[in-house]
Amino acid sequence: MKPKELLLIGAGGHAKSCIDIIESKGDYSIVQVIGQESELGLSILGHTVRYSDSDLASLRAQYEYAFIAVGQIHSPAIRKKLHLSLSELGYSFPTIISKSAVVSRYARIGSGSIVMNGAILNADCSIGKNVILNSGSIIEHDVFIGDNCHVSTGVTINGGSKIGEGTFLGSGTVVRDGIEIGDNSFIGMTSVISKNLSPGTILKANS
Repeated sequence: MKPKELLLIGAGGHAKSCIDIIESKGDYSIVQVIGQESELGLSILGHTVRYSDSDLASLRAQYEYAFIAVGQIHSPAIRKKLHLSLSELGYSFPTIISKSAVVSRYARIGSGSIVMNGAILNADCSIGKNVILNSGSIIEHDVFIGDNCHVSTGVTINGGSKIGEGTFLGSGTVVRDGIEIGDNSFIGMTSVISKNLSPGTILKANS
């Protein structure tokens, strides 16, 4: 089957990882990479940035599918804004799963989310829309992850835990079983979360 044409939104480091996974899968063909005005003319893994966000409305007449490849650390605001504006323009969002990820047939993954290399998703976990599950992350059974979250490299979320919308989990973080982390929290790398956290919690990285 012919690959579907896809706009990739973002031209930074995270976009490189997304390009690698999308191209290796072959379900979608990246036809344009959309960057900021300052990135026009930039070449990223063989793709030249020829359009910016201001062109997305006119490009919709030609393309149906778009994928947000902008990373998220301090805030999900940019990814959320892009997702909303692209939705209003009528774009569809594929779910991207690396060939090296291990995903239970009972896992549920929302549109616009990406499961990156070596990630593991176990039975009956539920992943929201526009979520990044980065390389080597482990999502155990019955875990719920809200929309617009970024689960960084090597994170382990144990069974029955709930991660609120817009939350960032830094690399190497471990969330014990049955824990709830409120919306829009920021958890620094290598944290061990053993109690429930209120919305908007900020934990600095452990050194």
